[in-house]
Amino acid sequence: MNEQEFWYPLDNAAKIYPAITNDEVTSVFRISANLKQRINIHFLFKAVRTIEPRFPYYKVHLKKGFFWYYFESADFPTSVEVDTKVPCRQFRKDGHLFRVLVSNNKLSVEFSHMLADGGGAFEYFKTLLVHYFELTGVEIPSDFKYLKVDSIPNPEEFEDAYNRYFQEDIPALEKRPNAFHLPFTLRLKPRFDVLYAIVSTSELKVKAKEKEVSITEYLTAVYFSVLQDIYESSPKGSIHRRRKKIAIEVPLNLRKLYPTATMRNFTLFVMPEIDLRLGHYTFDEILKTVYHQMRLETDKKQVNKILSLNVGGERNVLVRGIPLFVKSLFMRYLYYAMGSTQYSGTFTNMGSVQFPEQIAEQIDCLLLTPPPPNKLIKMSCGAIALNDKLVICFGGIVKSKEFEKRFIQFLVNEGLHVKLTTNK
Repeated sequence: MNEQEFWYPLDNAAKIYPAITNDEVTSVFRISANLKQRINIHFLFKAVRTIEPRFPYYKVHLKKGFFWYYFESADFPTSVEVDTKVPCRQFRKDGHLFRVLVSNNKLSVEFSHMLADGGGAFEYFKTLLVHYFELTGVEIPSDFKYLKVDSIPNPEEFEDAYNRYFQEDIPALEKRPNAFHLPFTLRLKPRFDVLYAIVSTSELKVKAKEKEVSITEYLTAVYFSVLQDIYESSPKGSIHRRRKKIAIEVPLNLRKLYPTATMRNFTLFVMPEIDLRLGHYTFDEILKTVYHQMRLETDKKQVNKILSLNVGGERNVLVRGIPLFVKSLFMRYLYYAMGSTQYSGTFTNMGSVQFPEQIAEQIDCLLLTPPPPNKLIKMSCGAIALNDKLVICFGGIVKSKEFEKRFIQFLVNEGLHVKLTTNK
């Protein structure tokens, strides 16, 4: 693929985002590093410009075709901005779909989900950090794996891996019932507000090990427990209590199941759930449910069913022949009328990041800010860990902090030490 001029279609996961994106539902996520030293702007600009040619598939802008949107190469430089505004803002229609932000000792990148998922974006961020630290005099071990600036991009990095691993004649998943949603009142615009909770990774690991679950499963179960408490504290007869299922979307990085070097989206969601018609769930009962459901839904055969549902619709001859403006209306309807109604919230855990000691000692902590939720979901959570600091981000659009208070109080009651910060 020509590095100077090229175009390519949006991947399967990205196709819905142009139809639903606006100034509130931006589909933009953020990855940040709080460094121990103030950022040297000269070296940062040099690092950003130096690594640009290594990521040609990110130097694109969105174009509108008759049947589908597509990406076209763009020659304007990567946007580097002072980080003073609301996080995860919408991108201009005629501009890049990622940006670099800086404020004192905090370095961030923001990506539109049209362009990439957290796996791809973090590889870019890792290369940016490594090259910046090299310029400041930090020695990088030769055996540390990252996308080196002088390496030639692998054509597979451009790949829509969903299509590569799609299999014909696999039954699709059944529609799920509608789920419970938080009953809280929306904030005034700009609505999106974030709060970060820092927990010791080692302490959390001990708690998860006691229950024989992973950290992701443990925190997902806490999420369920909090939502159940809020449901049960709502007035009887309330419209919010009519939906008696709680379901949480948990992203699954498909690169762990299917070999690919793609730097675009390659994520699907698993969706553990509990049925409140069966009565109150203890935390251990929630843990047991989450543990088994997540292992079942991350089984490769089950994942193939989700791929079949997502990619199969895109390949349908009738769908392919529908003009884009009609597709956009239909996808917007599916997202709001069917997609968001089926889950109560989202929890993304990028896990514990491994850096060489020379790099890790330069960073105080990493932060993951998920995209702003829509008006139905109201709250989204993300987590990432480094240097025994696991940071949970609560990203909400409501006035109440009841969800965050209950979540943090649960962790404190479990004996975990929690530090709060807005990290502004």
